[in-house]
Amino acid sequence: MTDMRPIQNLTEMMPGQVLARGVARHLASHAYASVEEFCPARGLRVDVMGLGPKGEIWVIECKSSRADYQSDGKWQGYLEWCDRYFWAVDQDFPTDLLPEGTGLMIADAYDAEIIRMAPEDKLAPARRKAVIQKFATHAARRLQSLRDPGCLTF
Repeated sequence: MTDMRPIQNLTEMMPGQVLARGVARHLASHAYASVEEFCPARGLRVDVMGLGPKGEIWVIECKSSRADYQSDGKWQGYLEWCDRYFWAVDQDFPTDLLPEGTGLMIADAYDAEIIRMAPEDKLAPARRKAVIQKFATHAARRLQSLRDPGCLTF
């Protein structure tokens, strides 16, 4: 599991973590819960997964540079685990690289803005239930690790 100690200073964060922070803040402003570095299936790890008030599931991949984007060969595998898929990049990112038919957020450490809404492709009910249960378990374990860092709950 990722080191979950609170980061006190933005300068301690990696560029993708800075974007994820802004995305999480934006999602929270729309009543979405979010988790970072979530593994919906073996071999996949999304940067941010958002769970909306009506059970909608969004995946947001944070890309801090052209090289970061070009090295990501797994993003299409995330599509079957969400209702909407977004890229989150900073204002200097060359957005023309990003594929059409996906959502786009411009983010910084403090917020994000949806520039292009992702098309909706609803999950099947059984998949939605499984993802929501895994999301809840993941979030609860993260919280437990913050409260009791020595406790192994995994």
